[in-house]
Amino acid sequence: MTFRVLLTHNRYQQQGGEDSVVRDEFNLLEKHGHSVELYTRDNNEIELLNKLNVAVDTIWCRRTSQDVRQLINDFKPDIIHSHNTFPLISPSIFWLASKSNIPIVQTLHNFRYFCLQAMFLREGKICEDCVGKLPWRGVVKRCYRNSFQQSSVLLSSIAVHRFLGTYQKTVSQYIALNDFCRHQFVKAGLPRDRISVKPNFVDIPRIVERERGAPLFVGRLSPEKGIRTILEAVKRYPNLYVDIVGTGPLAELAQNSPNMLVHGWLEPDATIKLMRKASYLVMPSIWYENFPRTLVEAFACGLPVIASDLGAMAELIEDGKTGLLFKPGSADDLAEKMEWANANNSAMCAMGERARTVYEEKYTPQINHSQLLKIYNDAISSVYSS
Repeated sequence: MTFRVLLTHNRYQQQGGEDSVVRDEFNLLEKHGHSVELYTRDNNEIELLNKLNVAVDTIWCRRTSQDVRQLINDFKPDIIHSHNTFPLISPSIFWLASKSNIPIVQTLHNFRYFCLQAMFLREGKICEDCVGKLPWRGVVKRCYRNSFQQSSVLLSSIAVHRFLGTYQKTVSQYIALNDFCRHQFVKAGLPRDRISVKPNFVDIPRIVERERGAPLFVGRLSPEKGIRTILEAVKRYPNLYVDIVGTGPLAELAQNSPNMLVHGWLEPDATIKLMRKASYLVMPSIWYENFPRTLVEAFACGLPVIASDLGAMAELIEDGKTGLLFKPGSADDLAEKMEWANANNSAMCAMGERARTVYEEKYTPQINHSQLLKIYNDAISSVYSS
């Protein structure tokens, strides 16, 4: 069975994992014979709009509604699959789909609908103060970009759509990226029976033989990714360096470390090439994460992962089998795990082989396509049986 699928996504100013997921799902659907249209807005447009227009669009974007209404008339989708809606698409498209009797699927890439900061993180620590509540505390504490005004706008959007029942009444199926996140979304108030789990995927062939080089970090160089933790950990080993791929506000801090070889942002193929040569991936995030794309890329490359024992990472990594877990934020514990890994190459190689097996069992394009079709069928059934 094939579908006519309208994908919608608000792109970020700095391309990240969500943008890559949308691109890959578009290509996956087309490869399997589905007709696909992609509607996007771009956060770079914000620079051309006045603040009042952006605030209004965050709550209910008339332009997006008009654009999507025209696409519905012209393309006649069987289903609308929404990714990021913030800020220029807005949840207004959910009501448009509902009134047009078109099922809508929403992938939950982060915790934005329940946490203004989107990561359940405040002052470097996990914060769930707003779970299950209207997140007004996020305005008081300026959780979104340290701005009272911008936090207020985001709260207004969440409050309006909770009052209207948008998230309960209009979305046919939600997609969580793992069981941990599904549990968090249920705690926050989304209907349990409408949240399916479908992870991210990549398409990377098995490596027959691989080199074992330096440890590797891939991600945004920002506080929530645990950059300071890894910087402190590697200070214990003057002769150890770590390949760093990424950019961000802490880039200068990483560049000033003699233990860090900072490559900056790299094209995906170049990043995969480094993964094929690395000894292990380090993922020291201090927030829950949802489903880091770098993790499934590492598994596909037969690369074990040393990660924080926190949130989705604790669920996705089998400690001692596909990698090692350490106490979140503890440079001492991370240093111990890295020292063990460097001294036990054969054990880490076995973990890498297990990681590749897990990839083949769970995270291939073919498996993901089957999961996506089931979710689409469930969404369509829920609309036409109601």
